[in-house]
Amino acid sequence: MHFLKGRKSLRRDFIAEAVEPTFDLGRRNLLAASCACCALAVVKPVRALAAADALSSTPTRAIHGQLDAAARAIEAKMIAWRRDIHANPELGNQELRTANLAAQHLRSLGYEVREKVAQTGLVAVLRGNGGPGPVVALRADMDALPVAEEVDVPFASKARAQWAGEEVSVMHACGHDCHVAILMAAAEVLAGMRGELRGTLKLLFQPAEEKLPKGEIGGARLMLEQGAFADPKPDVVFGLHVISWLPTGTLGYRPGATTASSDAFRIQVQGRQSHGATPWLSVDPIVIGSTIVSSLQTIISRETEITTKPAVLTVAIFKGGTRYNIIPDRAELEGTLRTFNEEQRQTIMRRVKDIAESTARGMNGTAEVIWQPDGYPPVVNDDNLTKRMASTLIRVAGDRALVMERSSVGEDFSYFAQQVPGLFYFVGITPPDVDPAKAPGNHSPRFEVDEAGLILGLRATLHLVADYTSSGAG
Repeated sequence: MHFLKGRKSLRRDFIAEAVEPTFDLGRRNLLAASCACCALAVVKPVRALAAADALSSTPTRAIHGQLDAAARAIEAKMIAWRRDIHANPELGNQELRTANLAAQHLRSLGYEVREKVAQTGLVAVLRGNGGPGPVVALRADMDALPVAEEVDVPFASKARAQWAGEEVSVMHACGHDCHVAILMAAAEVLAGMRGELRGTLKLLFQPAEEKLPKGEIGGARLMLEQGAFADPKPDVVFGLHVISWLPTGTLGYRPGATTASSDAFRIQVQGRQSHGATPWLSVDPIVIGSTIVSSLQTIISRETEITTKPAVLTVAIFKGGTRYNIIPDRAELEGTLRTFNEEQRQTIMRRVKDIAESTARGMNGTAEVIWQPDGYPPVVNDDNLTKRMASTLIRVAGDRALVMERSSVGEDFSYFAQQVPGLFYFVGITPPDVDPAKAPGNHSPRFEVDEAGLILGLRATLHLVADYTSSGAG
């Protein structure tokens, strides 16, 4: 349990012990230089984006100190929530307990709460009493993954659930338990400062970010279809994600394309069966499928300007045949596409169809390309919003607020950011004694969270709201 090194033992009743304030980062050695270069290979110094006087462009106000003190006061409660949710994970569209926990908490704080949005989601509204101002949306995803936990902590998940017709183990292997706990803590702090809060706060507790079985539509997309951004419509939306490849005490962000689109495809190849000893009597779907796989690689290697528009096209499943001496009549391929802009996404999807169908037809077979309807577009942070709020992130994390390279992972925060300007950023949760480059990644059964990193995500959330709304400005 390396992330607990130097800490008190965890209690089994999930009541979190007091944790040292983690925003006094000078008292915490992060990574040695040799580790840091590995961990930060995906980032570059924040000054590449923010102006040299970024810190002075949004000077510290009294409210910033008040927010930091409130964050410190609620940190133990936030960690307790995180552990409780971690021990009781729920899969997409099954987050009933998690949603109820959040809903009860929000109502007790005076929020207007709408439940069962996109099955199990919540939309909560708090109108500030500090004067008129913008509507700011904050988003936390709630769902866990069908993964069996292998981390030895007292609050490790032992949960089981049904998923796609099978009984599976369930684990918060991507940190969504942290996101819920951070937003619950932010909700309490901001409600406590309602008298100084300008404008309106809209909280989105979202189900099914990790997608649903059989291509079912859910998550952010369905929340929007069911009016999550209506009455009132947000002016901006902020979201965060804890990540293992950043060290504790670090924030990562970037303007523009931040995460990739996430699309899944299936190619059904139809041929003609024959005995393996008489291949001339067949139309071999194995050979057709193999040719399709090879030809698809040219979309990236020969048709894509990879220096400015990187993309990934992967065939990860190839199924065909049941016996060594029988050429089957069909084969099936499955894979994923990742791009960073919508035009390129649509172009490559079209080219996959063109190449697969024409290749099969030229070899006397047929191919059908099926793109799953639940794909995610890329997350594109609004340039102006990101540049405006960079100084806030720098104030919170200092020189550990870092501009990241793009990531080829997918995230359905993209749907929210398509509707209004959005900023999606990352919070490091790998402790000082572990090289983030070697830490188990998000979605791993050994994914671990250094809870000392959570308060940085909380502080960033609070400061972003205060700065964007000009709350506490006098």
